[in-house]
Amino acid sequence: MEKTIEFLGGDTPGLGYSLTVLTFKGCDPKAPSVYMQAALHGNELPGAAALHVLIPQLVAAEAEGRLRGDVTLVPLANPIGLGQYAYEEHMGRFAMGSRVNFNRNFQRLERPAVALIEDDRDGVPVERRLKARLLRHSIGKTIVLDLHCDDQSLPYLYVPAEVWPFMSDLAAALDAEAVLTFEGGTDGSFDEASIHPYLQAAPEVADFRNRVVTTVELRGRADVDATIAAHDGNGLYRFLVGRGVVVDAAAAPVPAYDAVAVPQTHVEMVRAPRGGLVLFHAGPGDKVAAGALIAEVIGEPGNPETVTAVHAEAAGLVLTRVSARSVRVGDDLMKIVGEHRSRTAKDGGALES
Repeated sequence: MEKTIEFLGGDTPGLGYSLTVLTFKGCDPKAPSVYMQAALHGNELPGAAALHVLIPQLVAAEAEGRLRGDVTLVPLANPIGLGQYAYEEHMGRFAMGSRVNFNRNFQRLERPAVALIEDDRDGVPVERRLKARLLRHSIGKTIVLDLHCDDQSLPYLYVPAEVWPFMSDLAAALDAEAVLTFEGGTDGSFDEASIHPYLQAAPEVADFRNRVVTTVELRGRADVDATIAAHDGNGLYRFLVGRGVVVDAAAAPVPAYDAVAVPQTHVEMVRAPRGGLVLFHAGPGDKVAAGALIAEVIGEPGNPETVTAVHAEAAGLVLTRVSARSVRVGDDLMKIVGEHRSRTAKDGGALES
């Protein structure tokens, strides 16, 4: 393993950031190559914990000659967001300077060529330089995994429609309980930027049957402990063995994926009809019927006239919910995955800001 510390100068004198990149050299140039990053939203750490488990396994495989494909890992992909605290709260989703989501506005290249990356240069704000640097490390890799998490959530994947169901083995290896496929734009998210260079490429270059590009949502932000990290790190390892990146006869085979897989337009985004205190009647993993009471928003405790009931518009699986119990009107409360297109669905763009 080679460890490289890349320095990104900040936007004001005396400020800078360090990005740690780990590279492992495979012995077979024809084997799949891998790029994984975690914590692009600085306070989403389940993926970093999973890589903490995976890294020693890759070190052993490389040392023993069992690593066939090259692997690049960036365990903490956002040193800017990692350090953003306000009033003792860690705020890693949006850049405080620009107010832009760290997982938006990645450059969409017309072909998989590092030379086309524009922002990895002096004179560009550090937030954009960081995104360019991450994209640079991922271009040309066969397998690109962006490890995230939701608020309170089941494990699930966002997958470009072009590579589903060919990459269902990853969903099975991680015990994902849902897969949401997307077509078109997602406001320049990293997964969109990773698949975009191949959309117009020749079939032998695009290689969608073997390419893996996805955002992995590893449950919720608080789901970081030794048991979960071992489960997810070992799941990633089993996936790499199954894909021929690592040789390990002792690794358990990955079963077939048999959970939910639908377009992201099947997701009902449940939003607060008013501000107030939330009492949830359902949570991640629950299956709800159409019209079921899933939450109440209370404007004035003890006053029934200020209680607004929230009902599921259609039957489905509760995928996520927010951890906040005080909300504003219009705030996201839940994602419910149904069998049909949701009335709240939109064509194109990300589900959330």
